[in-house]
Amino acid sequence: MTQDSEQQPPKIEFPCEDYMVKVVRDADDQVHDFVMGVMRRHAPGFDESKLKHKPSRNGKFNSVTFYILATGEPQLKALFEELKAHPGVHMVL
Repeated sequence: MTQDSEQQPPKIEFPCEDYMVKVVRDADDQVHDFVMGVMRRHAPGFDESKLKHKPSRNGKFNSVTFYILATGEPQLKALFEELKAHPGVHMVL
């Protein structure tokens, strides 16, 4: 028996409901507004009541978890690229 030395990441089946996107950003209202605008543009209709905010220990950063309806790779790629382009966004997972 041969075994793949590299494991392939699991393929996502689209549309994918409740796809999790976590954004680590500066704890700043302007950055928050930017992130919310990007999410609303790329994932309209996501449930804002499911948002999870977690401030960093020192209060400098904030992680926000979104649950969106992922429609495909192009949507996710555009969403991640736009978020990562902002200097106040430090990580998108």
